[in-house]
Amino acid sequence: MGTTATASTTLRELNGFDETPASLAEATLILVDYQNTYTRGVMELDGWQPALDAAAALLARAREAGVTVIHVVNDGGEGTAYDIRVDIGAIHPSVAPVEGEAVVVKGVPNAFVGTDLGELVDAAGHKDVVVAGFMTHMCVTFTAEGAFLRGNRPTVVADACATRPLRTAVAEVTAEQLHQGALATIGDLYGVVVASGAELE
Repeated sequence: MGTTATASTTLRELNGFDETPASLAEATLILVDYQNTYTRGVMELDGWQPALDAAAALLARAREAGVTVIHVVNDGGEGTAYDIRVDIGAIHPSVAPVEGEAVVVKGVPNAFVGTDLGELVDAAGHKDVVVAGFMTHMCVTFTAEGAFLRGNRPTVVADACATRPLRTAVAEVTAEQLHQGALATIGDLYGVVVASGAELE
């Protein structure tokens, strides 16, 4: 007779970490890699449009509340799908920065590595950061990890993130499986995961 799997205790629970989501008004919003790269072509993500719509709604709320917003982009160099000098690598117009919003250019998944993101977060004055972006299993996960490791409290907004399917040596993984697995990894240790921005006060 088979057994039914049940959710296990998280590492956050074992360590007694606070599971309260960030208050948007008392956090810094970090928007990760909402580039055209992920909306068409070889890197197009499953579900990018609804995720982008959710990000735009989150951004509008943050701006209305006077929250510090930091945009992150990945620069892969000229001629790549991540070339920030041309349209393919640009931030999508629906979440494009406005005057006064910083743009951090990174070259690795963890947006805190080799950039001034940490200094910008510190200058904003909040321990809590709200993170959303593309791709869930890569730059969102590792930026949340980076925030956690430097002493910030990340909250990741699930419906404002998306990813793509992958084939590995042992299995084909759907985008939804990868997305949910990444969110579970974040929620196990690195931060609080909320289904949508509506859960942030």
